[in-house]
Amino acid sequence: MAKSTRVKTAEQELDPVARSVAVYTKSYLEAVYDPLVVHFSCRYAWKCPNRRVLDFYNEHVSACHLDVGVGTGYFLEKCHFPSSTPKIGLMDLNLQCLRVAAHRLRHYHPATYQANVLKPIQIDIPKFDSIGLNWVLHCFPGTMQSKGVAFSHLKPLLNDKGGAIFGTTVLGTGVQHGWLAKKLLKIYNEVGAFSNINDSLADLESVLQAHFRTYSTRVVGSFAFFVGRI
Repeated sequence: MAKSTRVKTAEQELDPVARSVAVYTKSYLEAVYDPLVVHFSCRYAWKCPNRRVLDFYNEHVSACHLDVGVGTGYFLEKCHFPSSTPKIGLMDLNLQCLRVAAHRLRHYHPATYQANVLKPIQIDIPKFDSIGLNWVLHCFPGTMQSKGVAFSHLKPLLNDKGGAIFGTTVLGTGVQHGWLAKKLLKIYNEVGAFSNINDSLADLESVLQAHFRTYSTRVVGSFAFFVGRI
């Protein structure tokens, strides 16, 4: 009898971090991401209109800013920088995200960096006054405690005094999810796009307390908004 062989799909061969970013193809980013994620899901699933996220950017973004997990660059295009000529860096593991966002923000001439922030960042990068980590933590595999290593790797990229890391993340527990949010959480966690079923505000605050001199959080719908300062 011939021996049977098991063929792994490309998805099975990907590690959890790569699986979480694999969905972000050029066609998905250009045609689907903004309508589905930024507009529809934000308002109707996570109960947080994207205007609230944009206001958060306007409150914390600096003229020397690094964005991590850039999506399409939507919020960086829409936000109000405190300078007409900001210095912008874009960091992502997914090259397509970097290319789409960099093209959208080409009038700012952003620098791009491909990196996995769950691992030490070993490329030469200047320091920034603010770092955005928006809609990223809920995509990382593992527990909230293990995801906190990203803060360890990003803090050295902040200028020494007053630098801030800010962002939002979808919590999996401890908030009121509607039926659509519950459905999307189940689907996204099953396919590996999210890994946040057990993410709670208390765990996020514990991680922030361990990494920053001061921090603040607030919850809007399914989102936790956070700021940490060194």
